[in-house]
Amino acid sequence: MVLRVGLTYNLRKKIAEHEGLPEDYYIEFDDESTVNAIASALASGGCRVIKIEADENAHTKLRRCKPDIVFNIAEGTRGESRESHIPVILEMLGIPYTGSGPATLAICLDKAMTHKVLSAYGVPSPKFQVFKRADEELDGNLSFPLVVKPLLEGSSKGIRSSSLVRDEKSLRKQVSWVIKTYRQPAIVEEFMPGREFTVGLIGNEEPFVLPIVEIQLDKLPNGASPIYSYEAKWVWDTPEKPLDIFKCPADIPLELDEEIREIAIKTFKILNCRDLCRIDMRLDKEGTPRVLEVNPLPGLIPDPNAHSCLPEAARAAGFTYEELICTILWQALKRYGLQNLFKNKHLVKIP
Repeated sequence: MVLRVGLTYNLRKKIAEHEGLPEDYYIEFDDESTVNAIASALASGGCRVIKIEADENAHTKLRRCKPDIVFNIAEGTRGESRESHIPVILEMLGIPYTGSGPATLAICLDKAMTHKVLSAYGVPSPKFQVFKRADEELDGNLSFPLVVKPLLEGSSKGIRSSSLVRDEKSLRKQVSWVIKTYRQPAIVEEFMPGREFTVGLIGNEEPFVLPIVEIQLDKLPNGASPIYSYEAKWVWDTPEKPLDIFKCPADIPLELDEEIREIAIKTFKILNCRDLCRIDMRLDKEGTPRVLEVNPLPGLIPDPNAHSCLPEAARAAGFTYEELICTILWQALKRYGLQNLFKNKHLVKIP
């Protein structure tokens, strides 16, 4: 029996002028080259791959083809819980899938909710305030500099070099821009002045922590704010002209390495992440790692020059791209008790 794997995704597209959308509106979506690379990796594992774009017809397509399992990378098309759309449909149809469930995806897309949940469990994260209007009074517990972001986005959407604000005027201007441009509240966080890291995990009950990636913000162009902004991720650092911005494994003391790993595993378990996840952290002025964001649906771009963090960390751990994709699939199959359906087990790096 050949394992039938659905591959759900959203393809990146150009923004038409009449749409009136921000330039980074579709930046979370995947290029066709990434979708094809994942499909090829799954095929190398002996799977029959069925590609399904996660549009408004996805429910009908999934109901008709009823794959054995779905490899889900769909970001969702709209709404504050858009990353949950495909998992909800799959659960309704009784189809197994890779990755975290609807509740986890919805919580992690909401930066404020993520901070609240983690804080309740003693996981350090930044102090913050949500602004629904630009003229709201600034919380007395926050002091400049501050970072302004859209509340419900990922992939550095809505985070510009100008998002690091150092005075009241800049704060009001940036909050107003976020609310107007992205039609959602802005979250304002205390700025963490230390080094920035991202941590990939694969697995479930005892997730495997991949080598820690440091984002070397001192490699950004002169004059750029020391934050991993949209410009840093998508404009200045391109496959054609890559910046030397990643260091993996990060060159850090063993004690800090262990602390970051411990926080990553605790965060993964608290938020009930599954199969794969990437967690962004930054050191505060005391050198304590604080969780900035949790991405249970991390990018899987295969090109090393694209600086996709989870594949970068997996390469440092000795994974080929095919092994990374098949290992993620295997972890999901194992959760459902379906691991015997996968035949090419030599491609599974974490059994």
